[in-house]
Amino acid sequence: MTRVHVVGTAGYGAADFVRYALRHPHLELGALESHSHADKPVADHAPMLRRLNRRYDAPGTTLEQLKANDVVLLAGRAEDARAFAPKLLARGARVIDLSDAFRLQAHADGAVYGFPERYRAQIARATFIANPGCYPTATLLALLPLAEFANDIVQLIVDAKSGVTGAGRTPVTTSLFAEVDEDVRAYGFAGHRHEPEISQELDAGGITAPFVFTPQVVPLKRGMLVSAYAVFGRTADARAVEAAYERAYAANPFVRILPAARTPSLVAVAGTNDAEIHLSIHDRVARVLCAIDNLGKGAAGQAMQNLNIMLGFPQETALDDRTVVA
Repeated sequence: MTRVHVVGTAGYGAADFVRYALRHPHLELGALESHSHADKPVADHAPMLRRLNRRYDAPGTTLEQLKANDVVLLAGRAEDARAFAPKLLARGARVIDLSDAFRLQAHADGAVYGFPERYRAQIARATFIANPGCYPTATLLALLPLAEFANDIVQLIVDAKSGVTGAGRTPVTTSLFAEVDEDVRAYGFAGHRHEPEISQELDAGGITAPFVFTPQVVPLKRGMLVSAYAVFGRTADARAVEAAYERAYAANPFVRILPAARTPSLVAVAGTNDAEIHLSIHDRVARVLCAIDNLGKGAAGQAMQNLNIMLGFPQETALDDRTVVA
């Protein structure tokens, strides 16, 4: 059994990760650290974990209990991850960071960017993984198969809608029910914090066309729908583009390419690590829709997928469960 510790356990993504870990036949829970909820019952704070008879551990418990080859999920603030990750790695731990502390220029920091559909071989050899953000995950799933047509693409447009859990669990006015209900709120026009991450990975895939990114919060607890448009300089070869997507995801168990008559559904992916993709070609425009759970494939599910790859387990281990409760 491999022991896994979680730092910042009180957040939405961390709770989902613990849910997956409880179902994993090869993992056992170590410390469940929380600065804000130390010594409080987990069941009182996370309804999905009510069968877990544990209290949140105080900060520092992970380092006290840590042994070489343990896995640590860092689910707190980026500044905490930057300070904590080197200490854990020096002690021989494997680290998966949910924050954006190490995503940019990940390899320069010794981390592997944890996007399994592109970096699976590197993840399998890694001890330190920077887990991608939810917006970049859905956007990259939608666009990276177009890499072989990169020279023909002149513009990318990405319209992305996220459930409110993407803002985290710390109370802020803009995330209150009365603020988000019956509204769709676009934001980040001056530059969203995930844009550099998206650009980095598109560039790495050879796609350098300029892109416009519009994130929006919708009145849902969880879920993300990206509508991406790749504008070609000439009429796109529909059959060639469709074949590229089929090749890209043929060996990826969590990505479903939908038939023309079916569009991605947030209900279908809720509580899972799945992604649904719909592709259509309109003259010079490839329209790609991608639905994920922002807490699943966009956070905890992808972290568990990365853990499985890193430890040599089947990717699907513990990831066939569902929940629709945030």
